Amino acid sequence: MSKEAIVIGAGVAGLAASIRLALQGFSVRVFEKNSYPGGKLSDFHQDGYHFDAGPSLFTQPGNIEDLFELAGVKIEDYFHYEQVPIACHYFFANGKKVKAWADPNRFSEEMKQELGEDPQTIARYLKQSKRLYNAVGSLFLKHSLHRPTDFKLSEVVHALGTVRPAYLFQSLHRFNKQQFKTEEATQLFNRYATYNGSNPYKAPAMLSLIPHLEMNEGTFYPKGGMISITKALHQLAIDCGVTFHFNCPVVKILTEGRKTTGVQTAENTYTASLIVSNQDVYFTYKHLLQQEARAQKVLKQERSSSALIFYWGINHSFQELGLHNIFFSSDYQSEFRDIFQGGKLYKDPTVYINITSKMEPGLAPEGKENWFVMVNVPANKGQDWERLKLEAKKSVLKRISQALGTEIDPLIETEAILDPITIESKTMSYMGSLYGTSSNSKLAAFFRHPNFSKQYSNLYFVGGSVHPGGGIPLCLRSAAIMSDIVAKSA
Repeated sequence: MSKEAIVIGAGVAGLAASIRLALQGFSVRVFEKNSYPGGKLSDFHQDGYHFDAGPSLFTQPGNIEDLFELAGVKIEDYFHYEQVPIACHYFFANGKKVKAWADPNRFSEEMKQELGEDPQTIARYLKQSKRLYNAVGSLFLKHSLHRPTDFKLSEVVHALGTVRPAYLFQSLHRFNKQQFKTEEATQLFNRYATYNGSNPYKAPAMLSLIPHLEMNEGTFYPKGGMISITKALHQLAIDCGVTFHFNCPVVKILTEGRKTTGVQTAENTYTASLIVSNQDVYFTYKHLLQQEARAQKVLKQERSSSALIFYWGINHSFQELGLHNIFFSSDYQSEFRDIFQGGKLYKDPTVYINITSKMEPGLAPEGKENWFVMVNVPANKGQDWERLKLEAKKSVLKRISQALGTEIDPLIETEAILDPITIESKTMSYMGSLYGTSSNSKLAAFFRHPNFSKQYSNLYFVGGSVHPGGGIPLCLRSAAIMSDIVAKSA
């Protein structure tokens, strides 16, 4: 039987999918509408500054190591990374500051010294987070939720024994408020809902497993910036025999009965025995399969938040900042209410700054810094983004300038901006949603689209808009789940 596979989209999940399928013996072609691989995980240079354009947090490097191990090659020949001693520098609106040290004991002591939290409370919370992740999180990340036969009974029993009612029926905020005595600690741990574009005041406390990834397993930095992940996976795919077609968008998935037969581009038709879509599942149905009804069904789930990103070349070096920095809003609940219910930008948004030149000074001119400045915003519903960008810049500059005691605007030497509209046009993420759908309901994980088609026996899905979700680790896991299903179906 012929074993040709086509992967639509060269995002991180598409790259991982192509590698895994090639190692299963498929002849793999990847079609990408852009001139470069990586999707959101891309980069650019401007006026002597290097900027990672998309995801900036690197956790769980084992997901990448697995691919090189499967290929039987040394990861060191492609990719280098190191653990970061401080996961994040937190700046609260009331002037308090916290360094989230990678060492759990040091972090617990920091929380005591700066916020007055009991170190045992911090240690207990992180222990619970680890237990929940190992029992429940890892189970969902290894299997499709839509194929119960893939689960081992012992794993399910263990997971059920770990899940307390509070994890399902309380919001993450309510759960955190019961754990900590200070508003600052609650806000710090509420933040982890944003890792999949959700609202901590709506999303279930099950998301309290997310801190485990960063605070127990560690935060890492890839040498050369986040783009080095894309470069390593792209090169590994090539070395595994994968063929790439850039500047070549797929316009249609061809079908016959209950099977797909290939894809159509603007110039050619290509046949394949298996097709994997790394495109947003909404656009896959709407445009590639031309199934409007199924596309609309996807939209019944609430979209995740999007982002507004300023890339600033800063003519100064701030010693109080690190690789990852958060400047919290004074009213977190109102911020999320405006994003998800109001569909608008909050007047005093929380600001995230990533500065890779802190790890590699060569990524910015000497004595200067490359700032990736992001605020959470609603998905695009036709808002006036030109006006919102001006308002956001003013609010962001005010927040950072007050916290650092320095006027930032005069220090900006160069600027680029990414908004939800551009995110959609560049990465085909519907409405600019970074994570497809939100996790603002307790059953959200079960409503995510599966990694396989129930309509076509040889059509599969990977990426942030399907199970298990958005973000680099989950996208890589989606490719692993997909390839396992393919292997079992052979």
